[in-house]
Amino acid sequence: MRNCAKTLILGLIILVSLNATCQEKTSSVSETKKEIKAKKKKKKRKKVKLSKIDLSHWSVTTPELNRKGGAMNIEPPEILDYATDERLIPYMYNDSIKGTLDFYAFPSNATTANTKYSRSELREQMVPGDNNTNWTFAEGAYMKGKLRIEDISRDANGKYHKVIIMQIHGRLTNEQRDLIGQKDNNAPPMLKIYWQDGKVRVKTKVLKNINATGDELLHEDAWDNDEGFNFEQKVGFRKFTLEVKISEGKMVIVLNKNEFKVYKGIHMEKWGVFENYFKAGNYFQSRDQGAHATVKYYSLEVSH
Repeated sequence: MRNCAKTLILGLIILVSLNATCQEKTSSVSETKKEIKAKKKKKKRKKVKLSKIDLSHWSVTTPELNRKGGAMNIEPPEILDYATDERLIPYMYNDSIKGTLDFYAFPSNATTANTKYSRSELREQMVPGDNNTNWTFAEGAYMKGKLRIEDISRDANGKYHKVIIMQIHGRLTNEQRDLIGQKDNNAPPMLKIYWQDGKVRVKTKVLKNINATGDELLHEDAWDNDEGFNFEQKVGFRKFTLEVKISEGKMVIVLNKNEFKVYKGIHMEKWGVFENYFKAGNYFQSRDQGAHATVKYYSLEVSH
């Protein structure tokens, strides 16, 4: 009887010991899995995403004043060092989580010719560092950008300020400039694409006199603004894609690959007299105190 009791007690001791060992092993395995998971999360958090936008054919204008009292402009190759350039860091910088190139603008005294607004905006340079080489509608052009509005202020009535996010700007050749006696090469912007009240709005130019010809077409006052066009889709603060397709006598704007606005006819045909270049970024349209906007570009590409 005593031997049976001893055997039973010994069996219970062994069973308890085995159970404790199993629990210890299970706990150890469980802790190991947790540690691995934690390390993976930590590693994932540390991953940095940098913008893949090629800036080798763009210059940038910012709300910062340069030494001469005008708007700061940085061209290639200096623009390629934007991430460490103290002149650019406040206005054009990487979001290393989203992998975007961000443009921040606010009202400042750093404005460019013929405007009262400041900007953090890219200007296409077909030849890096040179503004004299541009394209015509006959030669064709294409720009595509994926972007969203990160942040934008409101006016005194609670209405969001507006911002131009893409442009096609006209330019006079040196010969055209001299022909009409103008002091610079500036010509009207053929295209302005706005973010306005959460929608994408397009503005273009039309001739005041469709019978105008020759050097009459070169004068800025020969052109007027059209009534504008709003795409139906409300993009709000979500990511969206814009495409601008240019061919002889024709301009097509595409929103998210499913809404199209086509411009063609006499106005587009006669616009062919000008050279052009693309612009993209944050051309902020307010002088209100404390106003600001941030535009995030996920991608930007141009081809000719």
